[in-house]
Amino acid sequence: MSKAGEELLKKPLYVFDLPHELLVTLHLKQQSLPESHAPEPPSSLLDDAADGGPNPQDSKDTKDAKAPSTSCVLCSARFPDLQEQRRHVKSDWHNYNLKQRLRGHKLVTEVEFDKLVEDLDESLSGSDASDSGDEDDPKESTLTTLLKKQAKIGQSESEGLDDFSPKKRKRGSGKPPLIWFSTPLLPTNTLLGVYRALFTTTEQEKDADRVKVLRSKQLTPALSRPPTDASNGVPLPSVMTSPQIFLCMVGGGHFAGMIVSLAPKYGKKPTGAEERQATVIAHKTFHRYTTRRKQGGAQSSNDSAKGAAHSAGASIRRYNEAALESEIRSLLTEWKDFIDKSQLIFVRATGSSNRRILFGPYDGQVLRQNDARNRGFPFSTRRATQAELMRSFIELTRVKVETVDEAALAAAAAAAQAVSATPKAVSTPSKPTAPKPSKENEEVTLHTTQLQALIRRSKVPALLSYLTSNALPADFRFHPPSSQANHHAPTPLHLAASVNSPAVVLALLVKANADPTTPNGETKPAFALAGDRATRDAFRVARSELGEAKWDWSSTHIPSPLTKEEAQKRDMTEKAEADNAEAERRKMEAERLKKVDEARGGVTVKKGGGGGGGKALGIAAEKTGAEKREEESRGLTPEMRMRLERERRARAAEARMKGPAGGGR
Repeated sequence: MSKAGEELLKKPLYVFDLPHELLVTLHLKQQSLPESHAPEPPSSLLDDAADGGPNPQDSKDTKDAKAPSTSCVLCSARFPDLQEQRRHVKSDWHNYNLKQRLRGHKLVTEVEFDKLVEDLDESLSGSDASDSGDEDDPKESTLTTLLKKQAKIGQSESEGLDDFSPKKRKRGSGKPPLIWFSTPLLPTNTLLGVYRALFTTTEQEKDADRVKVLRSKQLTPALSRPPTDASNGVPLPSVMTSPQIFLCMVGGGHFAGMIVSLAPKYGKKPTGAEERQATVIAHKTFHRYTTRRKQGGAQSSNDSAKGAAHSAGASIRRYNEAALESEIRSLLTEWKDFIDKSQLIFVRATGSSNRRILFGPYDGQVLRQNDARNRGFPFSTRRATQAELMRSFIELTRVKVETVDEAALAAAAAAAQAVSATPKAVSTPSKPTAPKPSKENEEVTLHTTQLQALIRRSKVPALLSYLTSNALPADFRFHPPSSQANHHAPTPLHLAASVNSPAVVLALLVKANADPTTPNGETKPAFALAGDRATRDAFRVARSELGEAKWDWSSTHIPSPLTKEEAQKRDMTEKAEADNAEAERRKMEAERLKKVDEARGGVTVKKGGGGGGGKALGIAAEKTGAEKREEESRGLTPEMRMRLERERRARAAEARMKGPAGGGR
């Protein structure tokens, strides 16, 4: 890069105050692939694009002879070059035939189409003379008028008319937000971009004169201190006479508006360096609580969707919405002279309610929807504040410097040309979709889910009834067998043993005739999965009731048989032994406490206020107050314990209050 180019890029470039050497050498950057040199698509694709899609009747006629690339099969017309064909696609004649094809009516020739529009007051569209694609193209009104006239005369079905009326294209649709320029002072791959929104509607139509228009927009910098009038010493309002723009944002109860002069102003930094500054003529911000917290959305939108709410917060938000609307409209009326003089108007209003605040309709409104100066911000914006407006102004008026890779763009264009030349392959899913389960698998999966739920909840009668009603064997295999849970417990008996459900184990073995020798995926019988004594006893009781000849008990790992009476007797014996051991422990503890008491001096505690006989502390082995309270609160929830403790303290307080009164009597 040359030294002159380095000097240019040292400071940010302002659109309305560009250096003279840059303006002299500036020229509009041409597209890397101009339309005249664009790769020509295959003839089949052009035919489909020209006639709105393939037609069975036309395909029959053109099966042997392929139509040339500069023809329209729909209108049966040929053209000398590709540009003429593209103009034809935008013409009223071609679009009318498209509507006729969609409606199943007869197609017309160019002579017949001219006769149809003879009676219309409007002239034919200029699509044959201009392909600018401007939104005010009269072909839409001509075609719409013709279709409406035909609908009134020869059609009884009027509901389909709206489907054939062309939709008005939005302003600037399909156009990039930046216009790119280049200069010999910078490398060929370095481009300078200016936002298209800074040009008026008339200036945007002059594609060839963009550089001349940009040069005419250059303004003389304003002084930091404007000169004073020699007669009375009042500063001259030079800022007021310079071009200016109006910016405003509204949304979420926030409003910010600002009128900025486009003439740059130079000032001094604290360090003494010179800097360019923006001249703000007027600015104002408002904020009202109108958005519903957490739930989001304006109160008016919620009222329209769900009806008017009657809460205090809703009333406050409704009042604030009305107050914010009044404040904004009053401010716009106050700034009406500034807004009328503004070259451009940049507005960001989210939602229909916010746009209604600005554009009305209302008496004395300042902003109009159909104003040609209206613009939107061509980039993302944040909350409406003065700082955000200033950031947006700087972003709009600053020249964008971009370095592009010409080789990469050429490679991308070549790749796009290659893709368009080859037939489009049928897209295949990246991941294979899982096959839909068969009806049998769905039924088995349902039985698995129901049986496992009943076994885990120990619902013995329901389990036996489900097996009987669905004609399922007791050794039913769970599905799918590949899962880890079903690999460990593949049958109901294995699952009942693994979850330690003795009642289910006994019912499956004795009543459902389940096979205890069936192994799981780990070659273990059901008995090997039992985790407690009660479940293992259920297997032994089942062996006793079924008999030794029923199964090969040696392969089940089940010990010797055990009857229910023997199991109950053993349990009672073990319980009695445990009770005796506990009684012996208590007796030994009482004797130990007695010895401790005697060692301390034989202090005894008399029970009762009379002269009855005393009882030794160790012999009584009475529970302390803390132990009694612990026993009373055992099994209670923390809330119930706190309530019980409060009641106990209340009774103790009442007893203390009654004590002195009773003693005074």
